[in-house]
Amino acid sequence: MIDFNQLLNKRIRDVKPSGIRKFFDICEEYDDVISLGIGEPDFPTPEHIRQAGINAIASGHTKYTSNKGLTELRREIAAYYKRRFNVDYCGDTDVLITIGGSEALDLCFRVLLEDGDEVLVSEPSYVCYSPLTSISNGVYVPIVTEEKDRFRLTPEALKAAITPKSKLLVLTYPNNPTGGIMEREDLEAIAEVIKDTNIIVISDEIYGELTYGGKRHVSMAEIPGMKERTVIINGFSKAYSMTGWRLGYAIGPKELIAAITKMHQHAIMSANTISQYAAIEALRNGDVDINYMHKTYDARRRLVVSGFNLIGLHTFEPEGAFYCFPCIKSTGLDSETFCAQLLEKKRVAVVPGTAFGDCGEGYIRVSYCYSTDHLAEALKRIGDFVEELRSGK
Repeated sequence: MIDFNQLLNKRIRDVKPSGIRKFFDICEEYDDVISLGIGEPDFPTPEHIRQAGINAIASGHTKYTSNKGLTELRREIAAYYKRRFNVDYCGDTDVLITIGGSEALDLCFRVLLEDGDEVLVSEPSYVCYSPLTSISNGVYVPIVTEEKDRFRLTPEALKAAITPKSKLLVLTYPNNPTGGIMEREDLEAIAEVIKDTNIIVISDEIYGELTYGGKRHVSMAEIPGMKERTVIINGFSKAYSMTGWRLGYAIGPKELIAAITKMHQHAIMSANTISQYAAIEALRNGDVDINYMHKTYDARRRLVVSGFNLIGLHTFEPEGAFYCFPCIKSTGLDSETFCAQLLEKKRVAVVPGTAFGDCGEGYIRVSYCYSTDHLAEALKRIGDFVEELRSGK
């Protein structure tokens, strides 16, 4: 019998399963679970965007596009970044269309990393950066962010983490799971630390359209001196509720985009043609959709933060994305135990903070991209659970 464990690439074999998906496999064992765990908008893709996809099929736009994606779409993305984030790019040379933002991230890591190169990542952070680093034979270097700093990466922490091996700095703001953001002065301080290094910034801006309290997302590429060393990763999943369309993009210096495109053309060929036509419509006429969903998320955000604080679980007020990160240390349970017992006893699913790095211990991630009724019932059950813990039931 073949021992596939011996045949597998060691780097792939040793990658741990996603802490998010691993936990939610357990949910399938129960009925009537209320989930606050998945970061997927509950809105349907707006009708005019869906219709653009249907029209593309009806018009016979079902062939490959160029490796880099439709020229029309790439130019629209460049125009969008100028309009919303005040950064100038050339759609012809500086943009690559990918299979979601996830492919764009994978390409950047594989193209830029050599054996032993270090990837600096502020934690808590999304689950993919560590395995992507390992697969590319890099060295993952977490930099812990803290609630006292509003989960922002500080220049002091970054400076302490940099070594001669440091190659990439991943900025994932607005942040999943904390909801933290980086404002202009924060980014300027980070830029000052790395200006005399060869560090490339991977700026994961998938939640860039979702900031609250009147604060605008600032791209690292907008900071003077940073555009030439920054690759922006974004996509259509979150802002336009297009998760299943699987479309993202990388924006950056033309030399880097050309190298990343070489990997893309051999691994993928080109992104989904139908999705690309739908994305053109989203960029041209989707601002009203973004604004509507943003307003709804903001109301849910306030409901959930207030609800957890009333329960007695201190919760940092998220300034972006659609997650909150309640602290559960007062219950005396660790994150995994809290989530497992909550699921078993009250049929509510949330994600342990440790899925996002060891520093997430004592926290849980809660997604609020669900209906108000859904959130209210989940909060009631969580409140009952915490009250029973405190009363010793």
